Amino acid sequence: MTEKNSSGQSILEATKSCATFSEHGTNAKGAAGFISPYDETQEADFLSKPGQTAIVNPPKDGMHDFEIGVAWDNVNAKGQVKKPKKGLLNKLIKQKTPSIIKSKGVDLDLGCLYELHDGTRGALQAFGNMHGALDKAPFIHLSEDERTGDKEGEDELIKVNGQQWDKFKRIILYIYIYGGADSWSKVQPQVQVRVPSERPMIVTLKAQRQELALCAVARLENIRGGIRMTNLMEYFPGHAEMDRAFSFGLEWDEGQK
Repeated sequence: MTEKNSSGQSILEATKSCATFSEHGTNAKGAAGFISPYDETQEADFLSKPGQTAIVNPPKDGMHDFEIGVAWDNVNAKGQVKKPKKGLLNKLIKQKTPSIIKSKGVDLDLGCLYELHDGTRGALQAFGNMHGALDKAPFIHLSEDERTGDKEGEDELIKVNGQQWDKFKRIILYIYIYGGADSWSKVQPQVQVRVPSERPMIVTLKAQRQELALCAVARLENIRGGIRMTNLMEYFPGHAEMDRAFSFGLEWDEGQK
């Protein structure tokens, strides 16, 4: 991945609209992302507004494996919302489950930036086949890219090795629209963080910004062996802009699946 080729006129124009500089750490080099007023008014199961936090205290026997799932509303080629099917959120919280349809539907990708305490930084995402590993470094794994949404269970899932949670410093969860929707409000993706014996933490996105196809949804931080989750819901034109805002220093290539 190389960041040098990530610029374009549309990206530059979108970046210019970000008037405030990123405050995500003293080393952040990029502009802050757009925070949608539409998202601020949407109710979620646990975190509903940017900046809102939740704390998961470490269990006495140590952190167990936990997971992050994503689901979204299905739309067809005409932009019409399809009926939801049984799946991720329906199984877990008895609500409707968003999904997608093959080729003509929405292609959303769940990904994350991660930083370990030893300074290791990286990204997990379907594009580039960066899936990580659960039983060895970086101790975090992304499931295979589920573009159809037709199979039972999760659409896409990130799992974190709880026994190795002490090695983590922070994780930035993000979603990227590759195609099939002209705004977040059409598909209303939901990201859910599920820690054993804890209430699921859900964030729902609904921004009406067509040119900002990537959203940094939430930050997970290791705080004395526990988890502090912060709702970000911050929108960017691409991966490089998000990276600079959160000062990860990775290199990115634009590309297509």
